[in-house]
Amino acid sequence: MDKLTKYREIVRQIINEYAKHKPYHGKIDPLPIIDTENDRYQVVQVGWDGVRRVHGCTVHLDIIGEKVWIQYDGCSQPLAQALIDAGVPKEDIVLAFHPEELRQYTGFAVS
Repeated sequence: MDKLTKYREIVRQIINEYAKHKPYHGKIDPLPIIDTENDRYQVVQVGWDGVRRVHGCTVHLDIIGEKVWIQYDGCSQPLAQALIDAGVPKEDIVLAFHPEELRQYTGFAVS
């Protein structure tokens, strides 16, 4: 299995796992969004918490240039660690939510 195929499978598994975690309050559903054509992956929370409408992204990953870019991580279980545990090396993970000039200090890929 080539690297890109492997990363797509790992990211799909992680997205589906994170989408299983339903919030303890409200009637909110976590929905996995898997776009393999454009290599964009998200978990979106949709529903109601009392009278408040909930709609937002809790996890957003992209695969760009054979690296996994963490665009947003709003979970208590860090995505970077889940990727490492699944076999993605740190040098192939970009913490895109950090400014590019600071990424060199993270121990992960810069771009």
